[in-house]
Amino acid sequence: MADPARAEADRKLLRRYHEEGDVHAREELVARHLPLVRSLARRFTGRGESLEDLEQVGAIGLIKAIDRYELDREVALTSYATPNVVGEIKRHFRDRGSSIRIPRGLTELNAKVAATIERLTAKLERSPSVAEIAEALGATPEEVLEALEAGSARSVGSLSAGLGAESDLDPLETIGSEDEGYERTEDRTVLEPALGSLPGREREILRMRFEEGLTQSDIAQKVGISQMHVSRLIRRSLEQMREELD
Repeated sequence: MADPARAEADRKLLRRYHEEGDVHAREELVARHLPLVRSLARRFTGRGESLEDLEQVGAIGLIKAIDRYELDREVALTSYATPNVVGEIKRHFRDRGSSIRIPRGLTELNAKVAATIERLTAKLERSPSVAEIAEALGATPEEVLEALEAGSARSVGSLSAGLGAESDLDPLETIGSEDEGYERTEDRTVLEPALGSLPGREREILRMRFEEGLTQSDIAQKVGISQMHVSRLIRRSLEQMREELD
């Protein structure tokens, strides 16, 4: 619950800004609520963006909330600004990141894996194996590999870049050879619930189109419907999956 005294102070500043056009009041409101922005931005760390960048994006959401706030609202500015700040940060990831969302559990495990690799490297004086990383985390080797794959999907930096400013460790040395079975793990993990929401016929049509590479005409002949109907089903299914992913 918002502090009544603080909320009243915010309302006075909002009134000065909206009714009198006092831009200094707006600046003071921004400064007063930057700690809130920092707190919300920290929730999104470990996803390939620096905390400083996330705070700047969140500050844009705060400014929009101040500008859009209606003086007859009964809600405190902090309560009104919070979803605006979070929404702005989420839009930032949606616009700049992959169109496929990485599950939060994988993102958190990826951050733990990175810290564990650095700690074990210093302790063992060599790059730890996947099995050693998994044992240290209490996870399975498959989960560690999955987390590493998810982390690479968030970053477009060089694979030969060090883990830190003073580290000469090549991340390629920490993961060994590639396993083709994990190449699309994150895709399958995220898409599975969205695919599961579709009827069986639509799932089969998408499989034939995007896994077998069949043309819409070939699919129409196999399913026994018109090519135009196939096109509509594919478009509708993809739209439904996008809504599920969002």
